[in-house]
Formats: sequence, C-alpha cells, structure tokens
Amino acid sequence: MKLYMFLFLFLAGSTLRAQTKPARGTTVQPSSSVPTTIPQIKAELERSPNPLLYTRDILKKQFKIDTIIVSRTRHFNGIADSLAYNGKEKKVYGPYGPAGRRYLVQLLSKAPNQFYHLNQIFIDTAIFRRRVADSLADAIIAKIRNGSASFEQMAQTYSMGGETATKGDLGWIARGMLQPTIEHEVLVHKKGDVFKMWSPAGLHIIRKADDPKQDTGFALMLQIFL
Repeated sequence: MKLYMFLFLFLAGSTLRAQTKPARGTTVQPSSSVPTTIPQIKAELERSPNPLLYTRDILKKQFKIDTIIVSRTRHFNGIADSLAYNGKEKKVYGPYGPAGRRYLVQLLSKAPNQFYHLNQIFIDTAIFRRRVADSLADAIIAKIRNGSASFEQMAQTYSMGGETATKGDLGWIARGMLQPTIEHEVLVHKKGDVFKMWSPAGLHIIRKADDPKQDTGFALMLQIFL
C-alpha cells in the first residue's frame, strides 16, 4: 500500500467498507481456485499485490480498513495496538473473535511518529491541598537533585498514579498523547532534567529519561470477516 493512500485515510479519518458491487476498472481476475481454508486465505492475502481487491473480488468477504494510532510502545490497549506496533507489514494475523464472528487482520503499512520517554511522580490534589502538594514536590525534587534519593525511590513512595509498579517509568509516549503544556516542557528540557507541571488532576514531577526518538506511530490495517 502506497504511503499517500495511508496518509489520505489517516487524515480523512476514513473507514472503508466492502461494496456490494465492484467499481468499474478495479476488478481482479479470478484465480483458478478460491482458497477455502484459513491458512490458504492468509497465504494468498500475503502474496497478493492488492489485498483489498483480492478480498472483495476473489474471496468475496466483507472487510474494513482502520488507521490505528500507537500511543505507547508498551502496555497496549488491545490486539489492534499491539499488532500495529509489533506486527510485520503484509503479514496476516488471526483469526480472532468468537465462533461466527471471526476475522483476520492484515497489516498493510506503517508510518512513523515521535516518542518521548518519561518518568513521573504524580501528586493528586484531590488528596493534598495545592500548597501542600507544591511543597511536597519541591522537597522530592530537592532530594533527587542532591542525590539523597533516586527518582525511582521517590516514585514508589509518593506517586499516586499507576507508576508505583514501574518505579515512575511511563515508557515511550507518542507525540500528541501528552497534554500540550507538558509536551512543550518536555521539548525545551534536556535529557535527565527533573521539573514539575500542574494539570487539572494534580501536580506532575517529570523526568525526561531520554531524547525523543522516531518509532512506529501509525498503522493501516485490513480486517477481513470470515
């Protein structure tokens, strides 16, 4: 799948579904035999230069195309996120779903995005007053900067988010997934910097763990209903 088709579908936010009648001039000549088993279908889709038309004209299956946004490079929300990041282009995966509603997934193409590796200690202002939270954050940052405590130790002791299990490590987060004010601060700070940011939820103590990197950020997927 050419990259501009991927970008067109992503920018338009489109979800294409199979039509009951093929468009003029876009049919695929039938092969001598139509695959009937799942392994045969997967193999033919991976060999096909145009899996969409093959699905419509040869397999005669219903399908849809989705653009998947990879928000993190770990702790995926479901099968689609995991395949979008870990899957190989042209590879067909599955089947998934219960009996009678099974489907295959083919990864058509990928596109990059920028990712930030962050650590966080979150102080919830629903529990602490704003002034107390601010003083606590200053004390935590001072201990980290003077070396009397590590960021990981402070995260396990004080963080009120889910970061206690990961010692404050949020992993790699995609551009656009952070609050704009936090993302701006991440861009202007250097690797290793520790700083605090307010949000409606509370106070965030952030450490920029690494410099930004390019990684898989978007994937175009074909879902074939069996």
